[in-house]
Amino acid sequence: MLVKNLKLENFRNYKKEYINFEKNINIFYGENAQGKTNIIESIFLCSLGKSFRAKKDSEMIQLNEDHASIEIEFEKSDRDGKIRIELGNKKEVFLNGIKIKKLSELLGNLNIVIFTPNDINILKGGPQNRRRFLDIMISQLRPNYMHILNLYIKTIDQRNKYLKQIREERKDENLLEIWDEKLAEYAVKICEYREEFINKIIEKLNIIHNKITNNKEEIKLIYITECKDKNEYLNLLKQRRKLDIIKGFTTKGIHRDDFMLYINNKEINIYGSQGQNRTAMLSLKLAELQVIYDDIGEYPILLLDDFMSELDKNRRKNFLESIRDIQVIITGTEKLDIENLKYLEYNVSNGKVLK
Repeated sequence: MLVKNLKLENFRNYKKEYINFEKNINIFYGENAQGKTNIIESIFLCSLGKSFRAKKDSEMIQLNEDHASIEIEFEKSDRDGKIRIELGNKKEVFLNGIKIKKLSELLGNLNIVIFTPNDINILKGGPQNRRRFLDIMISQLRPNYMHILNLYIKTIDQRNKYLKQIREERKDENLLEIWDEKLAEYAVKICEYREEFINKIIEKLNIIHNKITNNKEEIKLIYITECKDKNEYLNLLKQRRKLDIIKGFTTKGIHRDDFMLYINNKEINIYGSQGQNRTAMLSLKLAELQVIYDDIGEYPILLLDDFMSELDKNRRKNFLESIRDIQVIITGTEKLDIENLKYLEYNVSNGKVLK
């Protein structure tokens, strides 16, 4: 799988830009705030239909313009494709020239794995960061997962509104069972998806981390959930009902799931060094990459946003050699000295890309 070219119009600081990509390693370098991450963001957007950093689509439209467009031509083992996204009063997505009705139709066409400097927060930050990591990976491989997750989120929003009405307007609390039933139905399905992919990650994670650390560290991942069984979760909702009414929101559910990483049986986010956290994050992302490969039979596109600066020269070389057959798109402030590997370098300056 690879991106052949990218067209940007009024996207962030790009007025009009056309970029051809090398099938192996593509390095975009330049000073900060010149538009390097915008290239990574546009590819991510075409993969998942959402940005990894913008809260609103309007943030991605160039200042004083009312629309923006991103177009990618990509190649897979069995077909070529084109994705076009129009941003304006509303977002419109076109797959091979045909406007799609639901975002789930986009998922799985262009698979990516992304590294950013903020990825360290997946381990050191709150559970929502780890859930998002799972959601991004699973939705690319199982588009129906995102559909069910959205149904769960809508249902929990409705339940939370009714909890407040019970508290403030004395509504009948027995009617909560309507939402509880639906909530449990969606939660169990989401949990099944997450468990499936957590188990696949665990298989890869141990092997990858052992190789990176020369067998000096044992890594362990544990998934934390209370939604494996529908009846048990329904009973839990019933037990928590009074507390949920007092608080005005649902205190238990798939939206509280988490996973923990341990190095030599110690929680890495508490006891791990900065280096151990970064190495564990690298192992986790490489495991994600391998899981995607096993599922679809080809490697996803690897996006490295200012990530290589975190590695010394030898680790960069070893890392890039380990992903030799993958298209890699790298951003950074400096050129990279890479031996024995084919790559293209592009200088990015003020919204212009020069090969």
